[in-house]
Order: sequence, then C-alpha cells, then structure tokens
Amino acid sequence: MKSRNSTQISEFILLGFSEDPELQPLIFGVFLSMYLVTVLGNLLIILATISDSNLHTPMYFFLSNLSFVDICFTSTTIPKMLVNIQTQSKAITYTGCITQMFFFIHFAGLDIFLLTVMAYDRYVAICHPLHYTVIMNHGLCVLLVLMCWTLSFPNALLQSLMVLRLSFCTNVEIPHFFCELNQVVHCACSDTFLNDIVIYFSSLLLACCTFTGILYSYCRIVSSIRAISSVQGRYKAFSTCASHLSVVSLFYGTSLGVYLSSAVTPNSHSTATASVMYTVVTPMLNPFIYSLRNKDIKRALRRHLGGQL
Repeated sequence: MKSRNSTQISEFILLGFSEDPELQPLIFGVFLSMYLVTVLGNLLIILATISDSNLHTPMYFFLSNLSFVDICFTSTTIPKMLVNIQTQSKAITYTGCITQMFFFIHFAGLDIFLLTVMAYDRYVAICHPLHYTVIMNHGLCVLLVLMCWTLSFPNALLQSLMVLRLSFCTNVEIPHFFCELNQVVHCACSDTFLNDIVIYFSSLLLACCTFTGILYSYCRIVSSIRAISSVQGRYKAFSTCASHLSVVSLFYGTSLGVYLSSAVTPNSHSTATASVMYTVVTPMLNPFIYSLRNKDIKRALRRHLGGQL
C-alpha cells in the first residue's frame, strides 16, 4: 500500500533545459533578455492605450488587458527560473510549485478568453459597423473582461486543488523549467486517473469553446469582407483584424505543438523547449505584431517617447 506523504514533501526539483554548467550563463542571458523585452514591449502598449485618447476604444481596451495578462503570464515562470540559475539551485518549494501552477493556468486561460473576446469585437466592428459603438459600449467591455477573469479562476483553482490530493515521493524531479500541470501530476506516486480526466476534460472544454467562438467570428468576418465590392474596402476591413488573427494563430499553433510533442515524448526536455514558444516567445512577439501593423499605436508611442521609435 502506497504511503500518502503529500504533506511531507518540501520541494520539487526543476531540471530545466540542460544540466550542463557551461550552458547556464547563456540560458540566463537569453531568457533575461526575452523577459525584459516582453515586459517593456507590453508596458509600452499599455502606456500608449492609456495615455492617448484616440486609443480609448474597445479594441485597444482589450489589447491593453491582453498586454497586462501577458506580463503576468511570463512573470509566473521566468523570474523563478532566472533565480534558480543565478543561485545554482533547481529547487522550488511545494507551496511555491502549487502557487506557480495556479497562476500559470489562470493567466493562460485569461489569454485564451481575451483572444476570444477580441475576436467578437472584430466581428461586431466589421459585420455591424453602424451599431459598433452602441453594442461595444464601455459597460459591456468591462463586463466581458470581468467575465474572462471570472471564468479562468475556477479552472485554475480546480486543477491546483486536484494536485493537492496527490501523494509525492521524495526528490521529485520535473523535466521542465516550471511546474507544468501535466508534468507535476505524472510525478505523483498515487493514482492520477481522476486528475488526468479533469485535465483532459477541462482542456478540451476550454479549447473547443473558445476556438469555436473565434472560428465562428472569423467565418462571419470573411463572409462580410467578401460582400465588399471594392478591393480597397476589403483590404481595410481585413487589416483591422490581421494582427489579432496573427496572435491567435501563433498562440494556438505553439500550444498545439507543445501538446503534440508532450504526447510523443512525455517527461522529456524537448517538452520544456517547446513550451518556450507559447510561454515566452508569444507574449514577447504580441506587442511587435500589434505595433508594427498599427499606425495609431506607433503614432502614440512616437508622441510619448519623443519620436525615437
């Protein structure tokens, strides 16, 4: 009979990307640079949308919230990894691991819900342009953002509580750079069948509902764009949602890639490497995708940064 010592375990060991000491300074430098670019880029988006009255619209309101969530999303994993490299330690406390897991799942869910809300915003703007300001009023925008926060919280809480019921042996090693839910569950000594059911069911429900909403919005958008007679009108309509579509493709594409890689090679360092794409690279690229294709944001940033951009 297996002993249930989940309350006695004090820490997990995060193996990270490589155990080679010579590679640690390089890994530290790369991820510190990526983290600083992510935080700075998203803070600039938030600054631009708050300070420029021309950007006080639903689209930029959702974008500023997405930028804030991306900062939080990246901050749940990278700082701890950098501290571990700097202190030459791979340990994370049991409480710290569960806390990191909760916030990671919470902010990942927020990202997905906000991208879905932004797809709905683009649908209203293109398919119902005359009623856009009436439909997407300030009250509805705030309500949609609050719904995103509210819907993401129960899933993160449930997944974290489900991990608390598991028993772990001593010296638990996780082949990842953070406490990824699936990796932690599979390190348990006790039966994880119920955890696996909850993980797969909640992931499937979350992914299917949000992706269906995004897909439906863009099907209607494409239908409306095709009805526009002029080529210039079609291009203008498509350009308003091109950035969002790029971010959605990047996020869902990298997430799917991580899922497939983990299914083929579970508990492998390759899964940690693949996870970098949606945990670090995607939040880092989002500000560039939106700013490089958006004249309003570039104009606002030039105005507030003294024309240096």
